[in-house]
Amino acid sequence: MAPASFDGLRILSLESRRATEMAKLIRTFGGEPFVVPAMREISLESNRLALEFVDKLIAGEFDLVIFLTGVGVRTLLKIVDGTGKRETFLEALKKTRVAARGPKPVAALKELAIPIEVVAPEPNTWREMVEAIERKYGEALSEFRVAVQEYGTSNPNLLEALNEKAALVTKIPVYQWALPEDLQPLREVVLGIAGGGVDVVLFTTGVQAVHLFEVAEQIGSAEDLRTGLRSVVVASIGPTTTEVLQEYGVQPDFEPSHPKMGFLVNEAAQLSGKLVEEKKSNRARSMSTRQAGLRVAVSRSVPPEEPAVEKPRSENQTIDFLHEITSRIASADSFHKVLGRIVDFVTTIIPCDSCFIYVLDGEKLTLRSSKNPHADVVDQLGIRLGQGITGWVAEHREPVALASNASEDPRFKLFKNLPEDRFEAMLSTPILCASKVVGVINLQHRHTYQHTTNEVRLLSTIGYLVGAEVERARLENENAQLAGRLEARKAVERAKGILQRDMKVGEEEAYRMMQRESRHRRKSMLEIAEAILLGEEIRKGQVATEQKPASGS
Repeated sequence: MAPASFDGLRILSLESRRATEMAKLIRTFGGEPFVVPAMREISLESNRLALEFVDKLIAGEFDLVIFLTGVGVRTLLKIVDGTGKRETFLEALKKTRVAARGPKPVAALKELAIPIEVVAPEPNTWREMVEAIERKYGEALSEFRVAVQEYGTSNPNLLEALNEKAALVTKIPVYQWALPEDLQPLREVVLGIAGGGVDVVLFTTGVQAVHLFEVAEQIGSAEDLRTGLRSVVVASIGPTTTEVLQEYGVQPDFEPSHPKMGFLVNEAAQLSGKLVEEKKSNRARSMSTRQAGLRVAVSRSVPPEEPAVEKPRSENQTIDFLHEITSRIASADSFHKVLGRIVDFVTTIIPCDSCFIYVLDGEKLTLRSSKNPHADVVDQLGIRLGQGITGWVAEHREPVALASNASEDPRFKLFKNLPEDRFEAMLSTPILCASKVVGVINLQHRHTYQHTTNEVRLLSTIGYLVGAEVERARLENENAQLAGRLEARKAVERAKGILQRDMKVGEEEAYRMMQRESRHRRKSMLEIAEAILLGEEIRKGQVATEQKPASGS
């Protein structure tokens, strides 16, 4: 077996609960981690079904209880604690047959001294669970009343199989998975995968795939995401996750020998280097003809630096190049998607390990798009004109190409400790619109890279071509944000007026009340205002109903 090392590959994980541990594991095996949680655990609005289960279990109405997750066991016990029936519930559970899907629910049940009759063997999927139960109970299962603790989402395959074999099956939902509150990191991940910004993607649950494609659908990039995942190494922790990925048209490259996070990362480190090279070779072969055509078109559409022998010029090739880039950009509406298309196009025709696009906002250049997922700095990192190589390019409106030791250039400045700041080579060109700088495109390479004259001129040409579209998208984005702020302000003003009327307070005190509620609930002022306005609409509806004359009166 090859030594377990990622050798600097960019590894994306969508892990939530164990995100920190996942990042440490990836670093331990020599990878560059990008950990972006794809889901968050939330409590159910109502525990009615769980409470009904507790009462029925105490009454002896279940023959078998199946626990699928450790956190489900603990969450259910918290619900029971709220009823004051903890000891009665545990005694009833000890008298009932109990099955567990894997080591985590087993550990949680052992903490409570609950006997376990059936444990599903690896890879701990619903199939192993059903088979183990059938082996244990045989034909008697057909008379069983079964309760199943669910974990985040229902497993229709498990429920269907149990319904076929048992007399009655009852679901016990105790928590569920939701999308993260801030979706921007996941949007960046979608665009990063689509643009080839990562080398390996690790999936530790099928819900991650569901949420990733849900976000991709929202931004109109589902097909781009699917294509991107086929171009990188995809590792699935086990058969259940693989089935979900396959439903979205993605075939994982491998599953680990054991469905555990440590095994997943270890074996991914062993296998990914070879798999990445194979995928790159396949991609290079399929794109070589197209890239060659684009490069020839650009070289003929840009005047040579010095006299050369006249070569036949194909007007169709030049038109093809111009049509390719303008159609890609113009096909997207939103600001970030326009920039994502530019990143995608640039990295398709010029080989690089990183691509950043900075957009000028007043006197500051803001990082707005990246080939690699950088949700923590995109839309956050700002550079003053003249600051660093990027600021120098914007200020002087001319490109900079550094073949090696880019960080030793006197103009270089370290920002936010980005991994790309340690890359060897760099090419930076301005984005221009009507002779004004509107942004900067940066390409970076891990190793020494000598940019050809044509590559420098190519990126400069792209900077000229996309300038107007970048500026248009930026202005539209600004207008949309301004409109949103105005609407939010109107809502706050209306809500403030309602508080003044109902609470008999002044304008300033009403505003402070909303501020305190915003901080206390960790909600925006707009969300607080919308809640007040909704309450007012409900009150008006109730008043209207009460005042409506009864029929026949």
